[in-house]
Order: sequence, then structure tokens, then C-alpha cells
Amino acid sequence: MTIDWEQADRLIDLALEEDLGGGDITTNWTVGSDAVAGAELVAREGGLVAGTEVAERVFQKVDPGIEFLVKKGDGSTVSPGDCVGVANGPARGILTAERTVLNFMKRMSGIATTTSHYVDAVRETGAVILDTRKTLPGHRTLDKYAVTVGGGRNHRTGLYDMVLLKENHIMAADGIGPAVYAVKAAMAREGTRVKIEVEVEDLRELDDALAAGVDFILLDNMSPDDMREAVAAAGKLGEGRPKLEASGNVTLDTVRSVAETGVDLISVGALTHSVKALDLSLLFT
Repeated sequence: MTIDWEQADRLIDLALEEDLGGGDITTNWTVGSDAVAGAELVAREGGLVAGTEVAERVFQKVDPGIEFLVKKGDGSTVSPGDCVGVANGPARGILTAERTVLNFMKRMSGIATTTSHYVDAVRETGAVILDTRKTLPGHRTLDKYAVTVGGGRNHRTGLYDMVLLKENHIMAADGIGPAVYAVKAAMAREGTRVKIEVEVEDLRELDDALAAGVDFILLDNMSPDDMREAVAAAGKLGEGRPKLEASGNVTLDTVRSVAETGVDLISVGALTHSVKALDLSLLFT
């Protein structure tokens, strides 16, 4: 996923508005309007970098006279003390932009770093790590971009680009079969086609989903043994079988064992809903 800059610019503007208010009084009252400076964006811990373009955008919005030179681009591995980028220009602007730059980059780099750990944990199993919609409200384009920097893939972007029939949808529609039928009938009426995924909680519901003919089946909080049975059942349908996605309380400690059941996809809400920010600092030189 690439960054949707229309959305990102709105978010950056909002972040600057809430931080600046009527102006940066600390900086404006202590730093001369003609002062120039240089500052280094430095990693305080090891990880993966994401968000350098966002940082550059923030600096430019605060003061177009600031030049931000990237030393470690998105996807680069950093160690403590590494310089990620250098800002040069009006000192007031650099100081005013500092916190907003760090807020965005620390979160995005944390997401990328965490995702990379999950991707490494399932390497050579054939399973793909996916994100979810459990993103920070308003930050979805940046959160999901950061997941791809870390080597993961994006699940649906929102409610509009894929059908995911979850427990409550299925209950409201009186079953998996009727729910899928209703979706297919609606797509036929509207002349459109999107992927259909169905959430199942046990092997009986799996049979219903396989019979309904969908693109993906989400195995919700299933045991490893049940997931292996689900993989075997889907495999009987041959090449056109739906892909199987495991989901529900997946951690770094358990993700490898989930992948070894043979599922195609593993979605991990923790990539974005409870990520640890990567420690970065901006220091004048």
C-alpha cells in the first residue's frame, strides 16, 4: 500500500493545528527569527525505519525553508545512534516541527519493526502476515503503509473494498449460506465484484463456508488441530479452493505454530492496535 497523500496531508494539518494553536511561544520567545540550525534525527534503539516522507512533509508545511535529507530510507534497519535524517534551515521551524515529526515517525517505525518480527517468525512456512482495520482512527493510510514497509501485506482498507461476513452479519442474515447468497445477489444487481470472506468459528461452519463458494475463510480463534483439519478440508477442493486466514490473539510466541498448520494468511491486530513506538530523537548539532 502506498500512502494516500490526500488523507495524510489532512492528518498532518490536524496534528500541526492541535500542537501549534496560536503559535509556538517557547520557540518564538527564545529563538531569533533569523536563526538557522541543523538537527539530526537519531535512532535510540534498533529497528526498521518508516515515515521519512511524512517527516519531510511536516517540515515543509511548518517552514518551506527547511531541507530534510534522508540518510536511512523507509525499510532501512537502524541501530542505536544511527542518523536517520538531517534537517537544515530556520531554527524556529525545526523546533516547531520536532514533536509532530517524531510522533508520526516513531509510530510508523514501531509498526514496521513489529511487523518485520512477525514476518521473520513465519519465514519459509508459506504463510503471509496481514494487518487488520484495528488502526489508530485517522491514521489508517500511514499505519497500513508502515505494515508493508515491515514486509507484511494489507487486508481490506475499509468497509468498502471487500466483503467480510463476521459473526453478527451471519446471525442477522440467518446463516452463512443466506448471507453469501445475499452478497452475490447484490453484486449481480450492481454489476460489481469484490472478494468475499466469511468468518467461521468451528469446522461445521467451515463446511458451510466451503459450500457457499467464497474467496477467503477466516478461522477465528481455532485450535491448531482444527486449523489443520480446515486446511485438509479446503485442500480437497483443489486449485480453486478459498484461501484460509487464521485470526484471533496471535502473538509472536504463537505465530510460528499457527503458520505451520498450513494456513495461507495470518492476520495480526497487534501490528497496529498496540504497537510500541520506536525510540527516535531530534537533536541539534
